Amino acid sequence: MPARLQCVVLDCPEPAGLAGFYQALLGGEVNRPDPRWRVDEDWATLHVDGLVLGFQRAPDHRPPRWPDPAFPQQFHLDFEVDDFRESHHVVLANGGRLLDPDLGGRGWRVYADPAGHPFCLLGDY
Repeated sequence: MPARLQCVVLDCPEPAGLAGFYQALLGGEVNRPDPRWRVDEDWATLHVDGLVLGFQRAPDHRPPRWPDPAFPQQFHLDFEVDDFRESHHVVLANGGRLLDPDLGGRGWRVYADPAGHPFCLLGDY
């Protein structure tokens, strides 16, 4: 195996705030000491279940506008949830917003985090 994934990094205007948003949804530890990364006002991390999400300040961050191809998402995260209503509430209570309510019954709903990155909650609702 030539490489191992170390971290998924999201550009954003407020790294600590976005790390807190994902901690509310996923649990884990924000800015756990780790020799691989420094944490400061421009960089935050979330360690959860052996994975690391990084949040990097981008002063001119332009959020995606799902599903507008003029402002593409470039990538998105999918989260399987056991209690869809609880997860939905956590997302909204922490500054996320619903983008697509899945009225067609696909089994997922599309949200945006506070910095505008799209992500999906997957589960029964």
